[in-house]
Amino acid sequence: MFIANAYANTGAPQGGGMEMVIMLAVFGLIFYFMILRPQNKRVKEHKNLVESLAKGDEVLTNGGLVGKIVKVTADDDYLVLALGENTEVTIKKDFITAVLPKGSVKSL
Repeated sequence: MFIANAYANTGAPQGGGMEMVIMLAVFGLIFYFMILRPQNKRVKEHKNLVESLAKGDEVLTNGGLVGKIVKVTADDDYLVLALGENTEVTIKKDFITAVLPKGSVKSL
């Protein structure tokens, strides 16, 4: 009963290799435009943000700390962040996620 149906379908044309190559190319383009390109853009923007940090900027870190930059060294990848009047923290520049407008720390 089932064997006869299986033999009957053997004459159906098989898919060629060219269709598979086209499908893989389409998936590759979708992957590039949906994932790789936006990620590279975010990395470039973050690199520009880190390079533009200066003393006196008010920043937000990955951990949620908000403070004012007290010291930035060009040689080092670290900076000193003042969280309050008596509290200073040394953090890596890569952990800065955003530069806040002036006066943001005082308003908190």
